[in-house]
Amino acid sequence: MADRTERQPQATIHADGAWLAAVSGATREILDPADARPFAVVAEGDEKDADRAVAAARQAFDHGPWPGTPAAERAALLRRVAGLLVRDREELGLLESRDAGKTVEEGRVDIDCVADAFRYFADLVAAEAPGRVVDAGSPDIHSVVVHEPVGVCALITPWNYPLLQASWKIAPALAAGNTFVVKPSEITPMTTIALIELLAEAGLPAGVANLVTGPGHTVGARLAEHPDVDLVSFTGGLASGTKVAQAAAPTVKKVALELGGKNPNVVFADACATEEGFDTAVDQALNAAFIHSGQVCSAGARLIVEESVRERFVTELARRAQKIRLGRGTADGVECGPLVSEQQRAKVEAYVASALAEGAVLRCGGKRPEPSPERPATGWFYEPTVLDACHREMRVVREEVFGPVLTVETFRTEEEAVRLANDTEYGLAGAVWSADTAKARRVASRLRHGTVWINDFHPYLPQAEWGGFGRSGTGRELGPAGLAEYRETKHVYQNLAPKPVRWFAG
Repeated sequence: MADRTERQPQATIHADGAWLAAVSGATREILDPADARPFAVVAEGDEKDADRAVAAARQAFDHGPWPGTPAAERAALLRRVAGLLVRDREELGLLESRDAGKTVEEGRVDIDCVADAFRYFADLVAAEAPGRVVDAGSPDIHSVVVHEPVGVCALITPWNYPLLQASWKIAPALAAGNTFVVKPSEITPMTTIALIELLAEAGLPAGVANLVTGPGHTVGARLAEHPDVDLVSFTGGLASGTKVAQAAAPTVKKVALELGGKNPNVVFADACATEEGFDTAVDQALNAAFIHSGQVCSAGARLIVEESVRERFVTELARRAQKIRLGRGTADGVECGPLVSEQQRAKVEAYVASALAEGAVLRCGGKRPEPSPERPATGWFYEPTVLDACHREMRVVREEVFGPVLTVETFRTEEEAVRLANDTEYGLAGAVWSADTAKARRVASRLRHGTVWINDFHPYLPQAEWGGFGRSGTGRELGPAGLAEYRETKHVYQNLAPKPVRWFAG
C-alpha cells in the first residue's frame, strides 16, 4: 500500500491532494470491536474541515482537468485502482476486519467486490457512445443528447461495509468525471482513508478526491446543506437519511438515499420437500440473517415460513445458529464477529427484550456469549438469536434491528405470504424459496422490493441496479442507473441552416 509515513496518524483529512489535521486539532480513537481497544487515531473534522474539502473539490471541478478527461483515460485510471486493490487485498481485508468487526474472510470478499465495482464502471463508461442522436425530422438539424458530470459530490457512507459502500459511490462518480468529498462513518474510516491513498497512487489529480473524517451531525450535515455541493449520496439509517434530504432541499441539489430495509425471506414448503432442499433453505436462512452479525441493510431478518414446515425448519435453524462460532474476526475458524459498537449491541439487546415482552418465543441466543480467548469480555459480541411466534405488531418485526436477530412469522397460502412480505414501510430486498418455478416468479413479481432473490439470498452484481422501494430510499446504485445518478443530461440542438423565423412582422 501507499507509504503512510509521510503524514501523522491524525492527519487523515484529505483536501486538494494534502493530508491535514482537523482545523480544531481534535482527534478520535478508532476502536477494535473485538476488544474495545484503540488501534488507530484519526482527525475529528467539523464544518470548517468540510468547507475546506468542498472548496478543493469545487476548484478541481471548475478549473481542473478531470471533468474534461476523455472517458477512456478515466476508465484506465479506474482499472489501475482495481489492480492496486488486488495488490493490497490481504492488508485491506485485515484492516476492514479490525475496523468493522467482520471476519477477515468477509473483509477479503469485500475487497474483491470493490475491485469489481471499479472495473465495471470503467468498462461501462469506456464502451459508451459519446451521445444519443435525436431524429429532428430535418437534415438541417443536428440534435444530440449528452451526459455530463453533475459536479461536486458529497458521499456519506455507513459503518457496516465501509469500503464497499464507498466504492459504489466513488467509482461511478469518478467514471462520470465528477469531483467529490467522502465522509466515512466516524467509527470505521480506515479503509476509506486507504482508498484515497490508492486513488492518488493511481494518478488521480489533486483536488478530485477529498475526505473528511468526523461525525454526521457536523461534517455530514454541512456537506448536505453546502451550496457548492451539487449532489449528495447517503447510505445509512432512515432518521439520518431524512435529515440529509431536509438539509439538501433548500439548494435543490440531487439526492440519492439508501436507507436500509426490513427484508423478508419467504420459504414455501415445497422448497423443503427433499432433504437437499431443506438443508439448502435452512443454510441460506442462516446466511441471510447472520452474515456480519446481521449488520447488513439487506439482511433476511424476517423469516416467513409456510406453516406445515415451520416447526421442523425453525428447530433446525436454531440448532445450527447455536453452533455459529463467535469471535475476533482475525482468529482462525471464527464464523461471525462482534457488533460494531457498544451502542449497537445495547440497541439489539433492547429490541430482543421488547420482543420477549410482546410475546415472542426465544429459540436460541438472546444474550451475550461467555468470554473466551478468541472472544474477549470487553468485545461487543451477541449471540445469534432466533425469535419465534412473531407478528407484525412487534417492534422487532417492524423496525430495522441491524444485528444478529431473526424473527419468524408463518403463512398458509401464497396470498398470505405476499401480504406479509410486503407489510413493511421498507422495500430494499427479499427472497422467495420454492421448487415451483412458476410460483416463485409469480410471487417475486408481486414483492415491492428493489432486489428479489429466488432460491438464493445476498448475491448482487455490479451491473445490476441496487436500491429500494418505500422508505428504503431514492435512486439506485450500481448498474447503468448507478452511473446516471452522477450525471446531468443535456440536449444540444444545432441548426445547420439558420434563417429568419419572421414571427414578428417588424
